[in-house]
Amino acid sequence: MTNMIPFLLPGVVSAVIAYLLGSISFSIIFTRLLANHKDIRTMGSGNAGMTNVLRSVGKLAAFLTFICDFAKGALAVLIARTIFEYVCTSNGFPLSWAQYGTYLAGLAAILGHIYPIYFGFRGGKGVLTTAAMMLVLDWRVFLCTLVVFIIVFLCSKIVSLSSIIGAASYPIFTILLLYFMDYRQGEITVGGMIFAFITAAVIGGIVIAKHKSNIIRLKNGEEKKITKSIKKQK
Repeated sequence: MTNMIPFLLPGVVSAVIAYLLGSISFSIIFTRLLANHKDIRTMGSGNAGMTNVLRSVGKLAAFLTFICDFAKGALAVLIARTIFEYVCTSNGFPLSWAQYGTYLAGLAAILGHIYPIYFGFRGGKGVLTTAAMMLVLDWRVFLCTLVVFIIVFLCSKIVSLSSIIGAASYPIFTILLLYFMDYRQGEITVGGMIFAFITAAVIGGIVIAKHKSNIIRLKNGEEKKITKSIKKQK
């Protein structure tokens, strides 16, 4: 327990930075800029996310939202990784310990996206921010989950269904890849592997839970598909 003391303050700082970055809701910002100050949360499905922006505002706003929401998630994790790698190096700890801080920062960024402090704690569902965190933390898990997302989307043309199944696969790919490719090679401890799996499961569960209304519409056959008839940006 004493060994963890040097990580306490960096952990708090990293989590706060990540949450504040995650709270920058670009879907709300770009909708206000490009749709006459309208609030995306009062349009379409009411979700402050890229898919609703695409349907309700247009391709330009959706593209900008995609890039910026992805970037903020990646930046939050990169900042945490830099801080924790410095702490590890300064205190003689293995660099692999930095993963604890980066996973927590990723979770904080996702919570910021979903409950943004700047916008009344009403944000999106955290899919893009989660994807960015996955890419920075473990590109292998990201690619596997992305393949699942793409396959489901090509078959269904439904973003929410693809996101839900992708979120469910996230912890599965995490534990499989870490066990067979890292743990068995002695590159990660049991504790590190379990921590990564639990965090991935929590994040995946949060993303799925935020899709509750989508799940109801999917059950009723009412969920909209992405088609070529997307609203053009004015």
